Amino acid sequence: MGFLKKRAWTRDITLIRISLIWRIPSLKAFDMTQAATLSQQTLHSLYRDHHGWLESWLRRRMGNAWDAADLSQDTFLRVLSSSQQIADMQEPRAYLLTVGKRLLSNFYTRRSLEQAYLEALAQLPEESVPSPEQRWLLLETLQALDELLDGLSAVVRRAFLWSQLEGLGYREIAERLSVSERTVKRYMAQAYEHCLLVDW
Repeated sequence: MGFLKKRAWTRDITLIRISLIWRIPSLKAFDMTQAATLSQQTLHSLYRDHHGWLESWLRRRMGNAWDAADLSQDTFLRVLSSSQQIADMQEPRAYLLTVGKRLLSNFYTRRSLEQAYLEALAQLPEESVPSPEQRWLLLETLQALDELLDGLSAVVRRAFLWSQLEGLGYREIAERLSVSERTVKRYMAQAYEHCLLVDW
């Protein structure tokens, strides 16, 4: 299958996905109150007019046509589930670019997490290496944890991870950070509050 045929096939699959998502009222990510303001035709038009451009932009940054195709599809699915009303978009390319950049950043974050995890696995004795299923679950958990803590300052994130992953007490964390225990308590309160307020 040539590149153009693959690209057309990918575009068709994405349009089918968008059509299916449009018809499934139980999807958590899609707010059905938007259904009155969004028309399927508007969405198809947005996709038809901007998909090629967005995929090319992503391909230039990623150097990989397949990953670029996946991220461009994910971008349109995010747009579908967002609160932004497609019909009212003044600058659809700017909006798509913002969503695409966010997804690209998440992609590279995930890749660096995977690389760090694989390097840590390579140092384990063979009998301790987890199965492929366990590896996948661990990577998913790491990605979720990274997304959960996104938005915290580096020092608060570090204190929280030391407490939760290494089991350090407030005194030990305070010594590592050269701050008071009271400050560590404040950091932990910020981290816990952030975790409670994150919308999954």
